[in-house]
Amino acid sequence: MAAQAPQTRSNLSEGLDLYGRPPWSRAAGSYLGWGLCLLAVIIVAAPLVSVLWGVIGRALPVWHWSVLTEPTTATGGGLENEILGTLVIVAGVGILAGFVGILSGVYLAEYANGTFGAVLRGASEVLAGIPSIVLGYVGYIALVIAFHWQYSLAAALITLSALTVPYISKATESALRQVPTSYREGADALGMAPLRSLSRITMKAALPGITTGWLVALAIAVGETAPLLYTAGFSESLPTLHLTHAPIGYLTYTVWTFYNSPFKGQQDLSYDAALILVVIVLVLIVASRLIVSLTQRNTEKN
Repeated sequence: MAAQAPQTRSNLSEGLDLYGRPPWSRAAGSYLGWGLCLLAVIIVAAPLVSVLWGVIGRALPVWHWSVLTEPTTATGGGLENEILGTLVIVAGVGILAGFVGILSGVYLAEYANGTFGAVLRGASEVLAGIPSIVLGYVGYIALVIAFHWQYSLAAALITLSALTVPYISKATESALRQVPTSYREGADALGMAPLRSLSRITMKAALPGITTGWLVALAIAVGETAPLLYTAGFSESLPTLHLTHAPIGYLTYTVWTFYNSPFKGQQDLSYDAALILVVIVLVLIVASRLIVSLTQRNTEKN
């Protein structure tokens, strides 16, 4: 230590830092790091800005508010049936996939240990990696054809739920594992039953993460087209809530089909439908961020 002190004082006297580097070297390294971070942000944000610019730039010039209240016709009209159909599908997926996904996440976080738990987690990850069009085809073969449900709301809900359950399950498991162990130990010390401790203490602490994962999964479901083409079909009528033997309209079908239509009215509807989808997804994502922000603020106060 005594031999290093003269060298350190020598570096400082010569304007160098403790590692023998000149000040401009530290500044250059700092600017380089910030520059690389900024470049990465630009690379990530550029596709988003491009998509928003393209959708908004095409939709706003042809937008009219009656598109929200008029049904779709052969040459144009509005998007009332597609909007309601999309909301019905999202609500159904939110209930079905949320119920299965949250319970499976709780099981994986609290009860599934060892080899069996590893197998279940691996199966969930494999399911999350299956392309949506493959799930749609399986739903078509199993539900529409084999079960004779035809194009229907039930077939669409089950197929989309199979697509989104892994995301909700993973978010639930991660949120529960981030709850401090002291919460569980405190509940055990107070003599609380394991199930009561889980519902009143652990789940309450993990609720923001679970809700965020659930909303993000719904945002993914909103933008899916392939599974619905195979299972929901399409209808220009308002949704009837019949679970089987009744196709249903949805916004992604309008974007996919009407974009190349020879009728300008239908092309305009595809632009409007894309804008509405973007708004729905942004609302879900903003809601998830608000939940996280409010939770962190309440945690800091406590």
